Amino acid sequence: MLLSELIKPEAVLPVLRVNGKKQALQEMSELAASVSGLSGREIFDALLQRERLGSTGVGDGVAIPHGKLAKCERIFGVFARLERAIDFEAPDGLPVDLILMLVAPESAGADHLKALATSARLLRNGGVAAQLRSTRDPAALYALLTMAPTSNAA
Repeated sequence: MLLSELIKPEAVLPVLRVNGKKQALQEMSELAASVSGLSGREIFDALLQRERLGSTGVGDGVAIPHGKLAKCERIFGVFARLERAIDFEAPDGLPVDLILMLVAPESAGADHLKALATSARLLRNGGVAAQLRSTRDPAALYALLTMAPTSNAA
């Protein structure tokens, strides 16, 4: 699965200014609503419900919050580069500044897991993460997200 199948150029936030995890999820849910036509509140609620099971912070300054919605017809994502890193309760204790949020249909079992794995491989690649952190240009961020190889990423 390619991130170009999941993220549209308008679903990239190059400089998100937030003070915490909830605010980040809320802002990203609103953008997800605008690109998908789904309810921002329902997306936010699904993300919070998933966070209650355990943080979706994966380490190295990266989080991949995700949720499933009955009204969602296909898996899609929203990416945000935070202006200032926030606590995301990641297992390594490091604050998060790169967030790739995924929203999937309730029936998306294996595809949802593939999307999560692809996202994690890309964002945990130190070279790609460094490049994402060093640019504020939405087109450059989108290009990095959708054109970077994920098969051999660390």
